[in-house]
Amino acid sequence: MKKVLAVFAFCAISAMAADWTGTIIDEKCSTVKGMKGNAACAAKCLKGGEAAVLLTDEDKIYKIADQDKVVAHAGHKVTISGTLDGDTIKVDSVKMLM
Repeated sequence: MKKVLAVFAFCAISAMAADWTGTIIDEKCSTVKGMKGNAACAAKCLKGGEAAVLLTDEDKIYKIADQDKVVAHAGHKVTISGTLDGDTIKVDSVKMLM
């Protein structure tokens, strides 16, 4: 019974809403340091069908479940509010940072 409660508690915690800050970039270029912040390239690649990801300042890459909510922010630094499932963020809202 204790194991069941522990698993339930872990699942509940992992499904809680949180915020992540980083740059919206296409998945293909997310591992190329010089592409971070290149809004024109990110917009072009996303328009061409590449998947958008969130690249944090710590170089952690998160997949985005709700692509339509982030593509307008290609190449921009944003804060995403949502829930995390593995390495994928389910987006509730996106706020662009200056």
